[in-house]
Amino acid sequence: MDFGVISVLLILGFLAVYFTVYFVYAFFYVVLPMIYWGAFFAKTDDVSVENMMKLAEIKSGDIAVDLGSGDGKIVIAMAKAGAIAYGLEINPFLVWLSKRKIKKAGLLGKAFILQKDFWKEDLSKYDVIMMFQLSHVMASLEKKLDRELKPGARVLAKYFVFPNWKAKENLGMVNLYIK
Repeated sequence: MDFGVISVLLILGFLAVYFTVYFVYAFFYVVLPMIYWGAFFAKTDDVSVENMMKLAEIKSGDIAVDLGSGDGKIVIAMAKAGAIAYGLEINPFLVWLSKRKIKKAGLLGKAFILQKDFWKEDLSKYDVIMMFQLSHVMASLEKKLDRELKPGARVLAKYFVFPNWKAKENLGMVNLYIK
């Protein structure tokens, strides 16, 4: 066989494997969660996590939650800042992944991931609420938070804004609201 033909076949084989892996990844991380659990996972960048931590001004003993906690990155950051940190995540794979990361970070007993739908949870015990939700969710979530949160609770939302609440401060793509 000619070397050129072998090279083309190798490249085509590599591309076939690459795209197969990509589509399998997309199916398990995006399509399947959306079908069964109603949301997709979008990883939060390090700068946004840092901005959330700065704006939240977490104090030791604060009780904090990340609504739709994904891979646990924000929950871990809140626990490292001194909060008793919870993540409410509906996707069982992401719950498992988050728990592994929490254990690896040495934060057992300080950070917790619960496989729960945050719409069905009472959020009144939390001092700090963090989220990265889609725009169509924010109006309903604003109403839920308005009913349930105690005065002075700090709410941090990445990128998307509440329709009626005015942000007290923003840093990058993160908005801070105070109830």
